[in-house]
Amino acid sequence: METILAVIIAAVVTLFFTASHMKSLKKREEKANEAAEKGKLLSGGPQAQHPHIDAAHCIGCGTCTTVCPEGDVLAVLGGKAVIVNGYKCIGHSLCADACPVGAITMVMASPSMGADMPNLTPEYETSIGNLFIVGELGGLALIKNAINQGRDCVDTIASRGITRKRANASLDPTVYDVIIVGAGPAGISASLRAIEKKLNYLTLDEGEIGGTVAKYPRQKLVMTSPVEFPLYGKFKKMELSKEELIAFWLTVIKRVDFNFRRGEKVEDVKQGEDGIFTLTSSGGQYRSHAVVLAIGKSGSPRKLGVKGEELPKVMYRLIEADHYVNKRILVVGGGDSAVEAAMGLAHQVGNKVTLSYRKPTFSRLKERNAQRMDEFIRKGKLTVVFNSIPVEFRPDSVTLDVNGACQEIPNDYVWVFAGGEPPTVFLKKIGVALGMHDMTAEGSLEAQQIAPARKGFTTAPIDVSQQVQ
Repeated sequence: METILAVIIAAVVTLFFTASHMKSLKKREEKANEAAEKGKLLSGGPQAQHPHIDAAHCIGCGTCTTVCPEGDVLAVLGGKAVIVNGYKCIGHSLCADACPVGAITMVMASPSMGADMPNLTPEYETSIGNLFIVGELGGLALIKNAINQGRDCVDTIASRGITRKRANASLDPTVYDVIIVGAGPAGISASLRAIEKKLNYLTLDEGEIGGTVAKYPRQKLVMTSPVEFPLYGKFKKMELSKEELIAFWLTVIKRVDFNFRRGEKVEDVKQGEDGIFTLTSSGGQYRSHAVVLAIGKSGSPRKLGVKGEELPKVMYRLIEADHYVNKRILVVGGGDSAVEAAMGLAHQVGNKVTLSYRKPTFSRLKERNAQRMDEFIRKGKLTVVFNSIPVEFRPDSVTLDVNGACQEIPNDYVWVFAGGEPPTVFLKKIGVALGMHDMTAEGSLEAQQIAPARKGFTTAPIDVSQQVQ
């Protein structure tokens, strides 16, 4: 009797696990058939279906990198998602479904990351002779790239004989050899290289020294390999904070005659028949034989004019959303950029996100964003305060005017999306040719370099006392 009972129990257990296994196989087959129908793909590999990433909308939250069953197809580099191992993609499209801002679509084309970008030569020269673009405006927003490009670009300018001509007094002394627009990583590198090459240069920036880096999250910045920094030598430290990097730049700059004018926004650049450029800025006009644009991608945001807006926690562009966790965040605005940033930040662990909008309802959102926003609000992932405007920003709070009544809420960071002029508008105005740029190959190379670099980064303090000349 006991033997029969044992056999029955064993049979039941066997049937249970067999049924579970068959059910699992059926589900896997259904998913495979669904994927095959969706992208005409099977496990043998892609038939050319890949994610297409809209760089203008990607906020770098990293959600897409965590959901792909095939592993490291995607990675976040320079604050944007890029394809780093396109051959692994078999068209699951989970990355497109998971993207909180709808920046990914599945396309029957080669792996790509599309954006309206300037057409550049290998020397970073635009369609206008002696007008160069370096830094994140010309590709991936990597500090290492920006430093290298700024340095190499000035080497190209110097090699064209401007210094030699000046030594022979054949150049107008009122015309600069090169004017550098922007004082971020690329602009500073270009400026210091100009000093090394004994060029007559001028650096302009509508803001302060640091550029986009000054608005990075208070986290570690990683450079994928050592870089040659002008007037310093090989910079071997691979991981550092933005504060350390800016302090390093300031230390180097203080030891040289840095010809810098802050608070001057360049409004126009025109090249005359003689090849000389005339730059018009908010501070006057300047003439130069060459121009280096290192203005970044953020453009010129419209500010609110609110008390406390100068605090470092107030930003106008979201970079690497996944670096902000367990924070109290306010996003100001009611357009697609604002709601996309709010949803991306709300996706991160522990964030409490509030969206302030001056109107009683959203009226100009893309349908996809409107649907996702309704879902976020319904599930309590973020709070929307309509009919509200910020009246003051403080280090640990913000005050909103809500229907005429003041309301103070705790706060760590603020993002303002009130419009402005993107850099592509400026580039088109001055005649620079634009086009699509595929950064997959560049992104793959950077991803391959990043792993060994992170394992062997230098953490020793920076010593500039002996190396600045």
